[in-house]
Amino acid sequence: MVNGARRMPRIRIPAGGAADRTRALLASLNVHTVCQEAQCPNRWECFGRGTATFMILGSVCTRGCRFCAVQPGVPGPVDDGEPRRVAESAAKLGLKYVVVTSVTRDDLPDGGAHQFVRTIEEIRRLLPDAGIEVLTPDFQGDVRAIEAVLRAKPSVFNHNIETIKRLTPQLRSKASYLRSLAVLGYAYRFAPDIPTKSGIMVGIGESPDEVRATMADLRACGCRILTIGQYLAPSKEHYPVNEYVSDGQFAGYQKWAEEMGFDGVASGPLVRSSYHAELVAGRRRVGSGPELLVDTVRVIRP
Repeated sequence: MVNGARRMPRIRIPAGGAADRTRALLASLNVHTVCQEAQCPNRWECFGRGTATFMILGSVCTRGCRFCAVQPGVPGPVDDGEPRRVAESAAKLGLKYVVVTSVTRDDLPDGGAHQFVRTIEEIRRLLPDAGIEVLTPDFQGDVRAIEAVLRAKPSVFNHNIETIKRLTPQLRSKASYLRSLAVLGYAYRFAPDIPTKSGIMVGIGESPDEVRATMADLRACGCRILTIGQYLAPSKEHYPVNEYVSDGQFAGYQKWAEEMGFDGVASGPLVRSSYHAELVAGRRRVGSGPELLVDTVRVIRP
C-alpha cells in the first residue's frame, strides 16, 4: 500500500504533430533515448517540444538497478556510428542544449568514456554553439574515464546519486553511495569550471532528514545543480513506491537546497534529471563553491 493521500498528476499525451515527428526521426536514425528506454513520464511533452535525452552505448545495461526500466543483460559491441547519428539527430531537431546519457557498461575497459567523448565531439562539429550536458555512470570509480569525459569540455557533468545512503544497497546493489560522491568530488576538483549535477528520487522510503543529509553530502563534494523527483515504479517487478511526496515537501526540499547554496535546483513530482535541463542549468549562479569535504571519500580505482 502506498502511503499518503497524494495522487500523481495526470500526464497529457499529445496526439500527432511534433511528438510523432520527433519519435519518427529518432527511430529512422536508430538512436536510443532514455525517454523511451526508461519510460520517462515526461517523454511525450519533450517529444512535443522537439527534444530528447540521447542514450548511448546501446540499450542494455550491465547493472540492473531495481528502480530502472532499462533492460539489464549482456550488451552488444560498441556501435562506432552511434556518436554521428546522435549528433545528426540533435542537428535535425535544431537543439540548442543536448543531454547525453548512457547505460552502464561495466564490460568495457573504460566504461564507455571514449564513446561519450566521441559523441561530444560529433555534436560540437554539427552544433558548435549548443550546450552539452552529460549524465554518466560511475565508471566504477575509474578516474581516467572521468578525466577523459571532462577533457571533452561538456557544459555540465551529471552523475546521479539516485537515493539516500541507507537505501542504496537495496536499489543499486552494484553501485556505491560513497563512490558516486567520489565521482562528483573528483569531477569538481579536476575541472572546477564545469558545473557538476546530481539527482535524487524520493517516495522510496526515505525520511526528509535523510534527503537533507544527502543534499549536504552532494554540496560537500562540489555538486552545484540538483534535481529531486517522485519515484515511479516502471512495473510490479520493480522496487515499490512507498509514498507520493506532497507538493509542500517538494517545496521544502527546494528551499533547503537553495539555502545550502546549490546554484540550480528543480524539485517536483515529475522532475527528472534531464527534464528542462537547459533551464535548470541556466538558472545557476556564479559562485566560489562550497567548503569541500571531498578528501573524505576516495575514488575506488586509482
